[in-house]
Amino acid sequence: METSVVSQGQFLTFALGGERFAVEVAKVREVLGSTGMTDIPRTPAHMMGVINLRGRAVPVMDMRRKLGMCPAERTVDTCIIILEVASGAGEIVMGALVDSVREVSGINEADIEAAPRMGPGGRDAWIRGMGRDGDRFVIIVDVDEVFADEVQWADGSAGEESGRAA
Repeated sequence: METSVVSQGQFLTFALGGERFAVEVAKVREVLGSTGMTDIPRTPAHMMGVINLRGRAVPVMDMRRKLGMCPAERTVDTCIIILEVASGAGEIVMGALVDSVREVSGINEADIEAAPRMGPGGRDAWIRGMGRDGDRFVIIVDVDEVFADEVQWADGSAGEESGRAA
């Protein structure tokens, strides 16, 4: 019998389209309203740019694009979740642009199941588990996994062999 993949804990829930997602509260620094961003040329489509967070440039990723969803217009509910993402050099601060933030929810271990197998590649590594909320599911996101490529780039280990163009 398979055990749950996430221990009991607190999760910040947010919406992307009609679906609910969640991240561990321990990974969340703060939630900001959608603010002005500085675009960075020649970055992937899901990288929205950087924001000034108390004098520090923080990269912001569009979670819809990062997860392969269609982009959406920003609304008054659009916000940025500031997250701490694990890297080889410690924690990296990144922003995730989401449609709206819902609430902090306690999800019991018994209400979380392993991510289902999706297609020939098996499980999507960025899904830590599926939390039950009544008859619906909340997709629990593994922040470190979903931003692994960006962390590699921020650590300076991406593109070293390819001689990235300036």
